[in-house]
Amino acid sequence: MRKRFVVWAAAFTLLLAGCAAGSDGAPQDTGTVTADPVVVRYGISNAWDALMPYNSVSGSNYARIIYDKIYDRLAYVHADGTLSPRAARSWKSVDDGYGIEFALDERFSFHDGTPVTAQNWVETFRLMTDPDCPMLGRDNFSVLAGTDENGYALSEHSVAAEAVDAYTLKLTFKNPTSPEDFLLDKNREFYVLPTHLLEGVASADLMDLDLWKAPVGSGPCKFVSELAGSQLILEANKAYPLGTPGFDRLVITVMDKSNLLTALISGDLDYYAFGGSVSADDAQVAEQNGLTVLRGTVPNTFFELMLNGASLPDARIRRAVELALDKELLCQHSTNGLGTVTDSSIPPTSPYAGEGSAAGRDVEAAKALLEEAGYDGRTYRLACTSNRAGLAALMQQNLADAGISISIETVDSATMFAGMSDGTYDMGIASHTPGPLPLWFVGTRLTENNNIFHVSDLSEYDVYIQRIQMETDPDAKQDLVQALEDYLAQERPFVPLWFGTALHAQSPTVSGIDYASSSFSNENVWEWEKQE
Repeated sequence: MRKRFVVWAAAFTLLLAGCAAGSDGAPQDTGTVTADPVVVRYGISNAWDALMPYNSVSGSNYARIIYDKIYDRLAYVHADGTLSPRAARSWKSVDDGYGIEFALDERFSFHDGTPVTAQNWVETFRLMTDPDCPMLGRDNFSVLAGTDENGYALSEHSVAAEAVDAYTLKLTFKNPTSPEDFLLDKNREFYVLPTHLLEGVASADLMDLDLWKAPVGSGPCKFVSELAGSQLILEANKAYPLGTPGFDRLVITVMDKSNLLTALISGDLDYYAFGGSVSADDAQVAEQNGLTVLRGTVPNTFFELMLNGASLPDARIRRAVELALDKELLCQHSTNGLGTVTDSSIPPTSPYAGEGSAAGRDVEAAKALLEEAGYDGRTYRLACTSNRAGLAALMQQNLADAGISISIETVDSATMFAGMSDGTYDMGIASHTPGPLPLWFVGTRLTENNNIFHVSDLSEYDVYIQRIQMETDPDAKQDLVQALEDYLAQERPFVPLWFGTALHAQSPTVSGIDYASSSFSNENVWEWEKQE
């Protein structure tokens, strides 16, 4: 096995040589670092699709993890849902919960030396909510007062972002919002832009600027060069207030996911996103080759069985599907003991999680519900990606035990979600990165704009969701969350399956990495130290 790694490493080294002139994987004539820079070689399995953080077509975490290094966010989110200061050194609730004031860290500056002030944040919010600006992901701004349901400003400067003074930013919301809930939900969507470089630029032309080909941010890393879709070279921002990264350059290379661990073992990578995650089988390979594997303690994956409420309109049939599934067996098959079965989309580590455990399999109860509902024996179409074909086959057997017939169709992820959205498929196996807030899942998938489960009447969900959003008392909010969970268990628009925790192959050459928190698409690169 070691020989195979060495051969692969040689091929990978030649690939890097073809991408860049320097022996460190970076062009020799770029950047301002020393002749022998300390380089962290970073692997990523999917490319970013833009270097302007509000112009990502995918809106994916692969893009967010890049923006996190060039630009700044208000806070740093830890894996357990706690928060640390970043661009904001503190925050507080004002105006009876409708407003939040952020005390910005006065030490922050853009990479050109210009101070970052509250006005930069305000101008960023105004530009991104301007109807003339062709930005993507605008609906993230719809929580702010002065915007419509799509995040467009109702009038010029109507968006409720205010510079109280040079270093105090105030945001006002449509509903009462705690600072913690806002940051956990939206922190990775908002970045401060160098608006001093955008003066005189028409909003309609903003995304076409050459600035985004060599962006200026205020984050812990500065842009050096890019080979689109293949490699991005950054250098450490030595003036970053939270700490000086313990390297000179960060060379980010796109490579096939199956090769990431191999490259880490062979020494061609120092680390790979997100958190150096490995499967249980790959963890054994990593340890056999001298790497240390860390088991995460916070769930980083939520698995669900999507259901089409139009083709499964009777809640009794949907509940029968859940009762027919052996979640423990399915979870063990997929996670090798690294998962916890669930009957909720709320992670067990969330303060909003209920005390009950997931109900066990009950095939006879499933049969009774099917008979009561008058199930006609029709065959449902289950979509899954190729890597979950084995899981789908086990589900097929489980459901057949209760008399439910399904056919399996293996497709790519985009086709599966498109097919669930347009009603082509009756079921689909999906996974997501969970959040600690109670509405992180249902609050975005049971809405008029994203009714992927084809619920015929969303009005009851709307009432529950709005009440939870409006409630500020923690105990009362917990009661409302439990009421929604009870309603979901009765209606079962989707079947929660399990939460999985990650295994992280630790870097043998870089210390200080917060592996688990990368699930929030933020990495503490200012605390990384390359060991030469």
